[in-house]
Amino acid sequence: MAAASQFNVTGTIIASNTPSSSFSTSRNFKVAAALKLSFPPRIWPWEKVKAGPLSVSPMGFGTWAWGNQLLWGYQESMDSELQETFNLALLNGVNLFDTADSYGIGRLVGQSEKLLGKFIREFPGKKSVEDDIVIATKLAAYPWRLTPGQFVDACQASLDRLQIKQIGIGQLHWSTANYAPLQERALWDGLVAMYEKGLVRAVGVSNYGPKQLLKIHEYLKARGVPLCSAQVQFSLLSMGRDQMEIKSVCNSLGIRLISYSPLGLGMLTGKYSPSNLPKGPRGLLFRQILPGLEPLLVSLQEIAEKRRKTMSQVAINWCICKGTIPIPGVKSVKQVEENLGALGWRLTSDEVLQLEDSALESPRKMIQNIFQTR
Repeated sequence: MAAASQFNVTGTIIASNTPSSSFSTSRNFKVAAALKLSFPPRIWPWEKVKAGPLSVSPMGFGTWAWGNQLLWGYQESMDSELQETFNLALLNGVNLFDTADSYGIGRLVGQSEKLLGKFIREFPGKKSVEDDIVIATKLAAYPWRLTPGQFVDACQASLDRLQIKQIGIGQLHWSTANYAPLQERALWDGLVAMYEKGLVRAVGVSNYGPKQLLKIHEYLKARGVPLCSAQVQFSLLSMGRDQMEIKSVCNSLGIRLISYSPLGLGMLTGKYSPSNLPKGPRGLLFRQILPGLEPLLVSLQEIAEKRRKTMSQVAINWCICKGTIPIPGVKSVKQVEENLGALGWRLTSDEVLQLEDSALESPRKMIQNIFQTR
């Protein structure tokens, strides 16, 4: 029997034991408007977590799909639902949104940033949203970005697409240390300049391994710039030696680890099987990995049934229990509703160990990002 959702005074969803709420988005907005929504609603039994100087929700949302046709099947006709998706997330206290200037292909390059900016401007109570929301955008280490000034220009271009005054976290999307070490130093100086000019409230990195993470932390520290966050592929499918070493470095230096792909591109949702694969490039990857995930998927399902949660909610909660901020991708209202169910509760230590033991028993793991350094 499904348990009823709980609601705060604005009528927005606090938590639900069902995969998605029976309340529609339009119902949310009507109730919130009638009660004069005060933003943000206090919907969790703990305060927001710290990421450097920023206060962010314990889970953010990724927007890779907002403009990506090849992998995620984006079409501009989806924009209205993406806006509902964004609105519902904000109404339920999620204030961290991750994007990148490289998201999208061809004429859609930068589409994710453009949509985020549009949705911020059109959300009711615009000024309150701008004050509270944290946009974390990743700036690509393109080979033509060779100087600090060019990297600063890239940051300004992101600000123009977003049409906001200041980016929350300006992140270097990947390290060039393995193939262009001189460019790497220029990009680090670009991060410093972005911070000193006030274009970003904080700086972060993405796809950095433990050794390179230590190097950039020391480099930035010597210039008076704190490293706020390190974004890395981290999940029950990506918990190998390097990932755990990165986590250890982050813990020791006070860097917040942001977990991208916490659901393994969808492999941990329970929605797919070797005979039911997603279309496109993901299907090729799933065909290689899914057959070896049975121990982990069985444990996820067992705990989900016991907790009256979904497998996705359990997998995301594991990332939270490890002290990270997961940023699952969302492109529908249903996905937002389901992912919100990962909040407001915690796995027990025994459940965490069960999941990790099952992950180690599973012979196949997620392929790591080719740009991740050591």
